[in-house]
Parts: sequence; C-alpha cells; structure tokens
Amino acid sequence: MLELMVDGVQTSFWWVMNHLLIINIIFSILIIFFQRQNPTTVWAWLLVLYFIPVLGFVLYLVLGQNFHKDRMFRMKEIEGEMKYAIRRQGESIYKKKLRLRDPEQGRYRNLILYNLNEGESVLTDNNDIQIFTDGKEKFKALLWEMDHARNYIHLQYYIIKNDELWKEIEEVLIRKVKQGVEVRVLFDSMGCRTMHNRDWERLETAGIQVAEFFPAVLGSLQLRVNYRNHRKIVVIDGRVGFVGGFNIGREYLGRDKKFGYWRDTHICIQGSAVVSLAVRFILDWNYAARENLFLDDRLFAVPEFERVGREPVQIISSGPDSRNPVIRNNYLRLIHMAKKSVYIQTPYFIPDSDILNALKIAAKSGIDVRIMIPCKPDHPFVYWATYSYMGDMIAAGAKCYTYDKGFLHSKCMCVDGLATCMGTANMDIRSFALNFEVNATIYSAKTTSKLEEAFRKDIETATLVTRKKYQNRGLVIRVKEQVCRLLSPLL
Repeated sequence: MLELMVDGVQTSFWWVMNHLLIINIIFSILIIFFQRQNPTTVWAWLLVLYFIPVLGFVLYLVLGQNFHKDRMFRMKEIEGEMKYAIRRQGESIYKKKLRLRDPEQGRYRNLILYNLNEGESVLTDNNDIQIFTDGKEKFKALLWEMDHARNYIHLQYYIIKNDELWKEIEEVLIRKVKQGVEVRVLFDSMGCRTMHNRDWERLETAGIQVAEFFPAVLGSLQLRVNYRNHRKIVVIDGRVGFVGGFNIGREYLGRDKKFGYWRDTHICIQGSAVVSLAVRFILDWNYAARENLFLDDRLFAVPEFERVGREPVQIISSGPDSRNPVIRNNYLRLIHMAKKSVYIQTPYFIPDSDILNALKIAAKSGIDVRIMIPCKPDHPFVYWATYSYMGDMIAAGAKCYTYDKGFLHSKCMCVDGLATCMGTANMDIRSFALNFEVNATIYSAKTTSKLEEAFRKDIETATLVTRKKYQNRGLVIRVKEQVCRLLSPLL
C-alpha cells in the first residue's frame, strides 16, 4: 500500500512538472481576467508565478485574492439624525454657507465635501484634541479614562499582546464590568495571533463581550493575510475617543530592546467627533459579532462636555468595504493643496504612483517636503522598498530622515501648518486598499502646529539622508531595494 502511495505521488509530481507551462498559463488567465486588480499588482503576481510556479498561485490565493466587497463586508446604513446631519451639511457646503472659525481653513471646503459624500464623514467643530507621542503617557490617559467610565467601554486594537500592559488594562475592564459598565473588546485575528483562546474566554467569563475580526480556521490557520482590521479605536461613554498608531504591548511603552524607544502618534478627542468614532467601532462590531448595536440609542448619545473645544475634525475610514480609498485620497488632495510645507511620518513609505508624483511635484515646486521613516526595519522587505522610494524623493529635492532614537511608528501628515491627516493608515498601498483603517482629518492650525513641532523635535534625533549618503549605499542594499521595490505592490 505504501509503495502504491509513493508511486502515486511521484506520478502526480512528474505530471505537474511535464505540464507546468500549461498550468501556469491557466493560473495567469485566472489572475488577469477573473480578478479586478491594479495592473501593477497583476504584473507583480505574474512575476511571482513565473519564478515560483504553482506555489506562486497558492500564495496568490492566500495574499492576493480580491474578495467581492459586497459579499465580504456589507456596510450598515445609518438612519435618522446621522443621515440628516450629512444631508444638511452637504447642502450648506454647496450653498457656501459653511463657516469655519479660521478663514484660512476655507480652502479645504472641497475636501470636507468629498469626505461627506464619499465617507459619510460629518465635520464637527466643537472638539478638544490631546496629542500623545509617548506610549506611557497615552496608556496612562487611557487607563484613567476607562477607570472613570460609567456606561460603556468599546475597545478595538489590531494587536493585543498578553503582557504586563494588557494585564493592567484587563484588570480595569473587569473591575468596570463588576460596576455595571458594558465592555466590548474587538480584535483582529491576525494581529492578535499570539493570544490564546483561554485569554479571550477569561474575559467572557468575567462578563466582557469579545468579538474576533476575520477569525482563523482550524485554530490558527490564517487564509486572509490581507483584509486585516488595522484600526485602533477606544470609545468611552460617547464622551471620549482615542485613535492613532499605538497597539497594546510592552514594545509600545519602549520596553522592547529590539525596538528601543517607540515613537508614535495618538490623539484623544472630546467632542462630537467621538460619535463618528463610536459609529466606526459599531460597524466593525456588528460585522464581527453578528449583532446590530444601532438599535441601542444610548451608544450614540452626545453627552454634556466639561470642555468644549473648537477643533474641526472629520473621522474618515477606508478599506476593502469602501467604494473609494478615502484616506488615500485625503492624503493626495492635501498634498495637491499644499502651498508651503508637507511633513510626513510613516513607518512604511510605499506610495502609489499618484501619491509619489504629487510629492515629487510639490518638492520640485519649492514646497518644503519632509519625510521621516524608521532607521531600523520591523518588516525587512517593506523597509527596503520604503528606502528605495525615499531615494526618489531625495532626488526630487525633499528632505528625508531616518529616526534614530528608536522605532518610528507614527502615521501622520501635516500640511501648511493648517491641516493634519493622522490615524492608523501608513503611507503605503496596503493601508490604502487592503487593510481596514481609520484616520482623523483635522482642520486646525493649533493641532497641526503642535504635530509639526513634534516632527521638528524628532529631527534632533534623526539622520538626514543626503543625496551623497544615498548614492554611496552599498551593492547589497541596492539589490535589496530593487527586489523589494519590484514586489512592493504585494507588500
């Protein structure tokens, strides 16, 4: 029997080898004609298929499939006051009745309208914004706000690691449940793969509701490496909301020797924009938990605020469920509108051709374009692709830096000292189209100036990559760049 099985395997293997050209042609036809992909991405996959026959198609099934959006993630229509607010604000913009407190912000009227039409993102202008660039400060504030919750805590992170930071957060969540506070934890299956079922069961036993986004099959097998929920959102009582780059883990406190100090950007919002974050969380929760929390009006109530700010904010989101890449288009539109400066911090800089060309045109037009990336990789292939695109920007006249103090994970773009787009989305193709992301577009000189000041402070512990330095890189680095750049549409 064993000999027959061995003979069968050998026969199948040689049959595949003898018909490899035909099999590759069939797979290529499937990729080209049966999946609507960007042409650049198609060519990259065909290249993989050419060099890694058969196995390349298996990789495509895991990494490259373009699941039909309507089947994969159907958005819940929001009725009532939200729809009315969107329609009313749209009419106000069309009739040029929308008044921003800062007259200079009027130039962003068209972008506000775009976000309203494409992302159903209402502009609110009564927000207080607190900026965090240090993990210890951010999590200290988060723990304090959760400890003062009265009605509910909604917590969503891409990565949660079962270490001392999570244990501290879990302790607060369990204590609040005992006090009658509703607690929901939404996590991404891929990002939280180091957690175990018993960790989530412990929460559920304590009365915390838990939902998993795109669960693994057969325990830990991930069939969807793409389409991950990369959002980081916390909403407490509809009163306060957190959004930004920090996940939950000891490295985000700077306690991991591999990364050293962790430089990120997160904000805490108090004001009506928190309702938009609440809606974003509930859309994701409803999909993952198969519930309909829109029936619970308490979750959308706008409480009385002790501090009433004046920061105009739109919460924007995008992903495979979006009709258009809203966050990517915000980045692009802001770059096109820049008159003086564009400051970008991102751990991964793999822009599409439109973003890259817009930045190069800006730099060649005398606009102060500055881009900062980490000095060390957490994903080597992505890092060397990033470094190659930095070379394009250096040649165009942009000032490009590598952050030397530790690891830079901030996802933030500031324009002209007037507007900021920041949140969970990197400046790369994956964040533009393949992951579920959420950003805040902030039309405020006050907040933008603070973030630009943080950027300039980071320059003190960063290295300027000059043309000479970039041109003198070694042969090994050049080869890494070219290979990784070729694969960049897949990264």
